[in-house]
Amino acid sequence: MNTRRRGRIAFVAAAGTAAALGLAACGGGDGSSGGTQLTWYINPDGGGSDPDGGGQAQLAKECTDASKGAYDIGIQVLPNGASDQRQQLLRRLASGDTGVDIMSIDPVFVAEFAEAGYLAKVPDDKQETFSDDAVEPAVTNTEWKDEMYAAPFWANTQLLWYRTSVAKKAGLDMTKPVTWDQVIRAAQKSDTNVGVQASPYEGYVVWINALVEGAGEHIVRNPEADGKDLKFGLESAGGKKAASVIHDLSKAKVGGPALGSTDETTTLDMFQNERAGFMVNWPYVYAALKGAEVDWMDDLAWTRYPQTVKGEDSKPPLGGIEMGVSEASEHPEEAWDAVECLTSQESQTTYMLGTGNPAARKAVYDDAEVKKEFPMAALIRQSLDSSAPRPLTQYYGDVSAGIQREYSPPGSVDADSTPKQATTLLQDVLKGDALL
Repeated sequence: MNTRRRGRIAFVAAAGTAAALGLAACGGGDGSSGGTQLTWYINPDGGGSDPDGGGQAQLAKECTDASKGAYDIGIQVLPNGASDQRQQLLRRLASGDTGVDIMSIDPVFVAEFAEAGYLAKVPDDKQETFSDDAVEPAVTNTEWKDEMYAAPFWANTQLLWYRTSVAKKAGLDMTKPVTWDQVIRAAQKSDTNVGVQASPYEGYVVWINALVEGAGEHIVRNPEADGKDLKFGLESAGGKKAASVIHDLSKAKVGGPALGSTDETTTLDMFQNERAGFMVNWPYVYAALKGAEVDWMDDLAWTRYPQTVKGEDSKPPLGGIEMGVSEASEHPEEAWDAVECLTSQESQTTYMLGTGNPAARKAVYDDAEVKKEFPMAALIRQSLDSSAPRPLTQYYGDVSAGIQREYSPPGSVDADSTPKQATTLLQDVLKGDALL
């Protein structure tokens, strides 16, 4: 496989939250290899069905060719958003659809799919291959109750992007770790904005979870427990500190004109205007800004995700995609062999260069071309190593939906009441006493 065969950089906010491009489902394999037919359900990544587009379609073609006739990988593209992807996969998996072999899965749904018996366990002889050299949090996301159910494909994280001139004007020393409180004050002082994702969708939960984890707490303290027995950390001191950051940013009016409607794309759009100062977002934005030919690229800088609590290491968000095999697949051996090719260091290098989505394997960040295209490659890897997953519970869909409901709009968030209201709602929903 040719790792230097570059596809276009896709300006996609692929965080394991919601993809930015809508693509119709399509078949990638044409049966020309004569091998076992495998169907891979992929998340939209900007590559579409183009086998030279730098995305998953390209990997499907190259791994098919590399198999020398053992298998032929066709692709089917899932909907844009993570929740819609979950629903479509669940419908097929619950019906025992044998037409699903390989799946690109948002990490937060691995536990749910595994608990339901929809995912095949990773064969013993593949586990080391998939976990070796992968960032540890991405490996953690493949496991459920001490069993491995998926392979890390790519792993995403957020950085703090900023304009050097704005930080200097505000007197903020960016050579040292900065806190959310400092960033908010710096934006006030310089009359600029702080771009965050606060619309009621998965991206908002990504922010909330990073804030809670950065304060030394967890949204769910015992993620493997049954729903009625789940314990939550939202009302803890760390949970309240997370809520206070959201409250303070909203009260300071530095989140832009429509804070409650922001996602990755709107945040990036806002960051390009004259009032831009700071933004938390995924690494794809670097290629996006270059592609937009903004006239202030020499003023652009980046650093580690802000601290929730001064002096406590931040816990950057973790996103990305894990790759699993359906328990109903009639060709599990060939499917796992294909996954081994699709998630190899070579494939992940090709994919990162082609789409801008960061690799899960550490060695990719040492690649000369990757370091050239991503000047912040070392920071991405460091942030991935230090990142914190969202709650790894089979009830994640309910947990996420409940938090989105109670923490929206962000202007209504109160550290004394919102965490308690969210906890009560989640407990009632998981006991069957309330509906979302």
